Amino acid sequence: MTALPPCGEVKLGLVIDLDTCVGCHACVTSCKEWNTGGYGAPLSDLNAYGPEPEGAFLNRVHMYEAVPETGPAQVVNFPRSCLHCEDAPCVTVCPTGASYKRAEDGIVLVNEDACIGCGLCAWACPYGAREMDRAAGVMKKCTLCVDRIYNDNLPEEDRVPACVRACPTGARHFGDLGDEGSAVSRLVAERGGFALMPEQGTKPVNRYLPPRPKAAPEPLSLASLAEPEAKGFLGWLDKALERL
Repeated sequence: MTALPPCGEVKLGLVIDLDTCVGCHACVTSCKEWNTGGYGAPLSDLNAYGPEPEGAFLNRVHMYEAVPETGPAQVVNFPRSCLHCEDAPCVTVCPTGASYKRAEDGIVLVNEDACIGCGLCAWACPYGAREMDRAAGVMKKCTLCVDRIYNDNLPEEDRVPACVRACPTGARHFGDLGDEGSAVSRLVAERGGFALMPEQGTKPVNRYLPPRPKAAPEPLSLASLAEPEAKGFLGWLDKALERL
C-alpha cells in the first residue's frame, strides 16, 4: 500500500460558494475540455448520444432542495470533485502506488501508467470523487489542473484550475488553504466555510461556503398587477374622471 507524505505547509485547494453557484455546469464543461486535451489520457465518452450515455467527469454539480428551520425552501447547487484530503484513504489503499499525494502542495494525483483499474480507491473515497474511465482503463480524478496552475506559458490570470476560470458567478476560488492569510483562508473565516463530512476523518482541504439565508418573498397582489396605479398626468386624469 502507498504511504502518505508528511503534511506540508502548502495546501492548495478550492473554496466553493454555495450561495452564488447557479448550477450552470460551466465548471463541468471547462474541466472536461481542459483535461481531455491536456493532462493524461482523454476523458472518454461512450455512447454519448445514445439512450444510455456514459462518460468520465472530474467535476459534477448536483442539485438539492434545502428546507431550513426558518424561512422558505431554496435550491442549492452542490459541485463535487476531489477534496485533496490530508489523510487521503484513496492513496493508502492503492496497491500499486499509482494514487499518491504531493508533499509540496498537497495535491492528490494518479499515475495512470501505474494504475491497474482495480477500483479500490473509488471504494475508499467517501466522497465519490473517483471515476473509472472505461475506455482508458484507469481511475480519473480532479488534479486541480496541475498542468495549468504551474504553466509559466499561460497568462497569470489563467494559472488557476479551468473550473475556477470559467465560473461566471465567481463561485469558485483557488488558493493556499494552509496559509491563514491567503485570500481563500480569509474568505472561509469570514463566511463560516466548512469541510465536507469531517466525521470521516479524511481532513479534506477544500471548503464550502454556506448559502446565505433567504428572506421570505413579499405577498403578491394580483389585483395590483391587473390594474397598475396610474401616475403623473394620467393619474390626475383618472381621478378626475372618477368624480364625474
